[in-house]
Amino acid sequence: MGYTREDILRIAKEMNVRFIRLQFTDLLGTIKNVEIPSSQLEKALDNKMMFDGSSVEGYVRIEESDMYLYPDLDTWVVFPWVAEDRVARLICDVYLPDGTPFPGDPRGILKRALKEAETMGFSAMNVGPEPEFFLFKTDEKGKATMELNDQGGYFDLAPMDLGENCRREIVLTLEEMGFEIEASHHEVAPGQHEIDFKYADAIKAADQIQTFKLVVKTIARQHGLHATFMPKPLFGMNGSGMHCHMSLFKGATNVFYDESDSLGLSETARQYMAGILHHARSITAITNPTVNSYKRLVPGYEAPCYVAWSASNRSPMIRIPASRGLSTRVEVRNPDPSANPYLALAVMLKAGLDGIKNEMQLPPPTDRNIYVMSEEERIAEGIPSLPADLKEAITELVENEVISSALGEHALVHFYELKEIEWDIYRTQVHEWERDQYLTLY
Repeated sequence: MGYTREDILRIAKEMNVRFIRLQFTDLLGTIKNVEIPSSQLEKALDNKMMFDGSSVEGYVRIEESDMYLYPDLDTWVVFPWVAEDRVARLICDVYLPDGTPFPGDPRGILKRALKEAETMGFSAMNVGPEPEFFLFKTDEKGKATMELNDQGGYFDLAPMDLGENCRREIVLTLEEMGFEIEASHHEVAPGQHEIDFKYADAIKAADQIQTFKLVVKTIARQHGLHATFMPKPLFGMNGSGMHCHMSLFKGATNVFYDESDSLGLSETARQYMAGILHHARSITAITNPTVNSYKRLVPGYEAPCYVAWSASNRSPMIRIPASRGLSTRVEVRNPDPSANPYLALAVMLKAGLDGIKNEMQLPPPTDRNIYVMSEEERIAEGIPSLPADLKEAITELVENEVISSALGEHALVHFYELKEIEWDIYRTQVHEWERDQYLTLY
């Protein structure tokens, strides 16, 4: 729904909105906001609200810290869970004082990638994300424990799925906020859940992922639970992914569909997939950006760790779902929900566009289970592995000019620095596993 400035001022008054959160996202994907009283709403709608960029992860140094928030009026929503002194939200783009977009703003980075797609004749990139999450019980102080809220499994019903009431309230809240929910179910692991919402254009999809995370965590807390989007919270169980279904459009035409092709895939779709596979090892630092992400990308838990594609097999990185026509799409399965959605969609789009530009050839599909193939078989079939850890992934990222250019120098430098620090802290830490293994042995 498109809102005008007048709509927003009227709704704020009618619904007694007392505070407005001007929301944006830092480089690591964390939601930030500047909260203002409703008396300042007109000033915010005039793009005159300033904040200190030096206090935000991956933004700027203190001597160049002034930033302006430009609200996207279409993102206006009143939070349903606050009954009195109501709170509304506007997602903002970040601008410099001279009126130019801040080059390190993740939302702006995705807009730049979409602009490139536009110059190539593509009017829209549609994305359907599938973020998974775990629900853990909290203790008497409200802190997360490692105790799961249920022992349910894939598509289980109550009483096994004790998260059902919480999940139902999340769905109702999301619907009240304008989401079109397609499915909600228990996932494979105990305590693990998935709620799928209707695809949208890339910017709206990334905005929705951020809103989705906020709603899930807020409603879970009201149920005495802690929701986490950590990719692999528990050893020996499936991790949480965020499969991304994507397609490119020219007007009302899905350019990924070709009815004359045996799989219903156009040459454009094949080249797009070839580009993602070609750059797969370099985009992983963005789609799987934490140390913990690589504990999920291991064989045996349904997460893809090999660079391959198939229309009939869920073990490769890219799968082609069965729907055809307008619903023809590419499902990239390696991203996880710790990813900054704006950056993740930007690098996947950039990789796909590079495949189209350079008319890359798609390798043959891998229609057998890659997990049961030996290393020699995988090498013979030309199936590389995704990076084994964050260090390997960030090295691949900075060595790839195409993917680096999608981020731009500012974001690339700051992201690399932040991830180097994260890796170094992890690498020098002594973990419980090491004490269990070595303390009495040596």
